[in-house]
Amino acid sequence: MRGAIAAAALGTAGLFLAAGPALAGRPCEDKQPTVDQIRRGMDLAQATAAALDRSGADVVLLARAGQNLSEYGLRWSHVGFVYRDTVGSGADAKPVWRVMHKLNQCGIAQADLYRQGLGEFFMDNPFRYEAAFSVLKPELQQALLPMLRENARAAQLHTPDYNMVAYPWSVQYQQSNQWALETLASAAAPREVFNRPQAQDWLKRQGYQPSDLRLSTAKRLGARIGMANVAFDDHPSARRFSGHIETTTADTIFSWLARTGYGQAPQAVSQPVSRAPTP
Repeated sequence: MRGAIAAAALGTAGLFLAAGPALAGRPCEDKQPTVDQIRRGMDLAQATAAALDRSGADVVLLARAGQNLSEYGLRWSHVGFVYRDTVGSGADAKPVWRVMHKLNQCGIAQADLYRQGLGEFFMDNPFRYEAAFSVLKPELQQALLPMLRENARAAQLHTPDYNMVAYPWSVQYQQSNQWALETLASAAAPREVFNRPQAQDWLKRQGYQPSDLRLSTAKRLGARIGMANVAFDDHPSARRFSGHIETTTADTIFSWLARTGYGQAPQAVSQPVSRAPTP
């Protein structure tokens, strides 16, 4: 993993508090982030915080463009929850935005949940210094807020076994966007959803449709052999052998939120132009 991460396990929930940059679904790199990368990440974090402040929301779903997925018609690669919190107490209390998301470190076959600041969320040398967020409907925000603040509740539907292209209707693996969507389902339907199969059934009934990635046999074999965090054995054989790989993506989550009214249409945030580096 690029840079040093100070991570401390919090109880048995598998939840980590990270104090440095982290990689989601990428191999580790030895080189440190450049000054320009740090500056651009912090600029985007500040612009995002300002946009979140203006939104008046307590909880949103935030996406970043960590990888170039244009080949598959996708704009965003990774989502996490951002919620309003405070640091200090009494007269010294100050508002702060926290990010809760699932990260696959160093391209291994396991993943954990992390709580970070906005600066850390964008300190991963993203493909584009842009973000987008959906303001969730008020009732859903209020249901999610205590869940995200409590380690055990945040990890209730978390499965450590990671697969970058996990099948959305299987519990064998779980990728980052899938954890966020299933956790959202448990908050939206607390009397119906207590585990992952129930979350997936509820999402089906609510009309969620995953992305259908078209992957050739050669691409599937290359990924499976060379990447520990990619597997296809959870996908239905007939679909897999015909090159149809369905998985949960940020773009489809945004579309579903807007279509169902569980969230607003995504608002884009870009790095301030005035601070952009000179070519």
